Amino acid sequence: MSARPYENILLPIDLGHSSSWQWALPSAIDIARMHGGMLHLLTVIPSFGMPVVGSFFPENFEDEARKEAERTLAAFIREKVPDDIAADGYVAVGTIYDEILRAADRIGCDLIVLASHRPEMKDYLLGTNAARVVRHARQSVFVVRG
Repeated sequence: MSARPYENILLPIDLGHSSSWQWALPSAIDIARMHGGMLHLLTVIPSFGMPVVGSFFPENFEDEARKEAERTLAAFIREKVPDDIAADGYVAVGTIYDEILRAADRIGCDLIVLASHRPEMKDYLLGTNAARVVRHARQSVFVVRG
């Protein structure tokens, strides 16, 4: 019996917090290399939620935030992902765990790699978000402790 190949690997990251990728990225790269898979990096911009919240920001703020996140993610991939790994990046706007699950389904991922931390620490991607991803994902989820 051979190990299941992971051809499409999703790595959600928070570009502003290295704890979301410093341990998970090397693991995702190793898995992609081992299986000849493609690495898909996702960053999520939280939505404003209610329209009243959005009214406090300039009209094109969300578009500009998305463009900046796309530029930053592309630079991150160029800098951090080795040339022998096929990788692409996605920026989503919404609720973090919902967007991770949506992206995994839309891209056709068979593995989600998530960073974790010691339970007493707080982090953007973890806690409730990671628990929901683990609980609701149709894909295998690999949680990397930092």
